[in-house]
Amino acid sequence: MNSTSTQFVPSRRMGIYDPIHQISMWGDFKGNNILDESPSLILEVEAKLDNLSEDTSHGTVGPSNKYDQEANKPADKVTRRLAQNREAARKSRLRKKAYVQQLENSKLRLIQLEQELDRVRKQGLYVGGSLDNQIGNAGTINPAIAAFEIEYGHWVEEQNRQISELRNSLNSDIGELDLRVLVDNGMRHYFDLFAMKAAAAKIDVFYIMSGMWKTSAERFFFWIGGFRPSELVKVLLPHLEPLLEQQRLDICNLAQSCQQMEDALSQGMEKLHQILAGSIAVDLLREGNCLPQIGAAVDKLEALVRFVGQADHLRQETLQQISRILNTRQAAYGLLALGEYLQRLRTLSSVWSSHARESA
Repeated sequence: MNSTSTQFVPSRRMGIYDPIHQISMWGDFKGNNILDESPSLILEVEAKLDNLSEDTSHGTVGPSNKYDQEANKPADKVTRRLAQNREAARKSRLRKKAYVQQLENSKLRLIQLEQELDRVRKQGLYVGGSLDNQIGNAGTINPAIAAFEIEYGHWVEEQNRQISELRNSLNSDIGELDLRVLVDNGMRHYFDLFAMKAAAAKIDVFYIMSGMWKTSAERFFFWIGGFRPSELVKVLLPHLEPLLEQQRLDICNLAQSCQQMEDALSQGMEKLHQILAGSIAVDLLREGNCLPQIGAAVDKLEALVRFVGQADHLRQETLQQISRILNTRQAAYGLLALGEYLQRLRTLSSVWSSHARESA
């Protein structure tokens, strides 16, 4: 994209709203289990079989029973009825078999996830520790969180590959259109991460907020489940030169707008902390059931999921705005700088861990 005078998009157009005002509007999240509907199929089939059995049993009572009546029917109707019964029984057996197979597939999928997670750990791609904590505290692994950790490991692998490809392309005589394709792929890769986090936050928002899926150095800079957009702009700015005066002005305005929205979200988080603490602290000295207080706190945690979504929305909009301000080659250098920055944070964590073990 050629650089022109870019009209900066104000914060209202970036889709960020007052988080405190939205807390009361955020609805309950109800998770869906892929296996929830299957048992109803079995009950339905069993009910149909019971009805068929009841019809048969009623036919054996009394002189004018059902078999006598059917004997008077034309032979083709009797044959058709028997064929329908056999077909219904065959379908019920197939449904039950499919349900059992679905259960077996789910069990195999969980085993595969655990095996792949172990492989990722051995390759050094497992950078967090949340699953180990979950095993120790709850005794089980949440399959959705295990899948996220594996997906994130693959995401890091793909990012490393894209960084290498981008660096090689910038050092060659790659054309503008081919470079644009690499930039668009790099942008989509970050957007995929935001979508993955949104799905995981609905499963366990504390897990996403804790940053246990990140390295320790990355967690040091953590803000509502990820990096601060304003800090990102400051890190990238020196590596985008040369910039036109209008580009520099637009990027500075973007950083200032990001800072304002970060402050608003941070204030909303503080307010949510107070609300949650107040809900849990009700009647602490009273003996008895505390479930009403816990239930009230759980209802308010939907706001936390929304905060993570708003923060990632701000991160995504910031990347898009920077891409619009810069030309194609500048955007490519920006993506390369961002990828190198994240790589160095992961390397710092690894080196520090090794240093700590040697010093112990």
